Amino acid sequence: MNNSLVSIIVPCYNQVQYLNEALQSVLEQTYIRWECIIVDDGSPDNTQAVAKQWVEKDSRFVYLKKENGGLSSARNYGIEHATGEFILPLDADDKIAANYVALAVQSFQEDTSLKVVYCKADRFGDVTGIWQLQPFSLLNLCSNNMIFCSAMFRKRDWKLVGGYDVKMLYGWEDWEFWIAILKNGGGVKCLDEVGFYYRIKSSSMVKQLNEEKRMYLLEYMSIKHVDFFIRQLGSFTQLNETLEQTRKKHVENLKSEKFVIDAFCTIFFGFSIFGLYKNKKQ
Repeated sequence: MNNSLVSIIVPCYNQVQYLNEALQSVLEQTYIRWECIIVDDGSPDNTQAVAKQWVEKDSRFVYLKKENGGLSSARNYGIEHATGEFILPLDADDKIAANYVALAVQSFQEDTSLKVVYCKADRFGDVTGIWQLQPFSLLNLCSNNMIFCSAMFRKRDWKLVGGYDVKMLYGWEDWEFWIAILKNGGGVKCLDEVGFYYRIKSSSMVKQLNEEKRMYLLEYMSIKHVDFFIRQLGSFTQLNETLEQTRKKHVENLKSEKFVIDAFCTIFFGFSIFGLYKNKKQ
């Protein structure tokens, strides 16, 4: 396993100003059995010139160019050409810690049931500090993606699910991908140290999501992975019943004079009258 080749996939479209930092973080890896495939997704800037400098610097860097097709298409193109057992996507504006690849490979060696290994993350750029992510569970994955794109997985698992879905046109392609490869089993490990650095910018694909695009993505994922959502959340009838029970409970609570007074005091004064009364009796 320590001799396993890791293919690091770096798609680039109009991000050339950050590319050197990303590739420098790859070059500094303590794990030396890697190849780094830079995918120029028809970028109109000078991505090609910068990428070729790295190819000349170290033969482990590979440069590929394709017509623009979006992030999912670019990642798939790079992975198709990858020869490594393990895949690590890295966006051209992000960075990884020097020991990230080594620790991830070691984790797969120690636990063969793992399908995904990721780590703690730090933010840099317009916002700095630890990126607080929700702990992983399949249930949590239903409502939110806590695994960023730069997590390691096996190429064979990518192939089994058909790769990144190119119909995820507006983003969240990594969220859909994690659901696809994890919904039928397999372990996930989060390394207990910062290994990924996520650049925060004033403008990004995620920030450009409007309500119409969000609804398209959510509806598409809900239909494609309806089996996963039902297993984790229950049937639509069960969800309806739960919502109705919750609604009735709120209606009953609002009819209670004590509940209304207590809620008012808690919200506006920061204490609960009935909590104080209970403590006084004790």
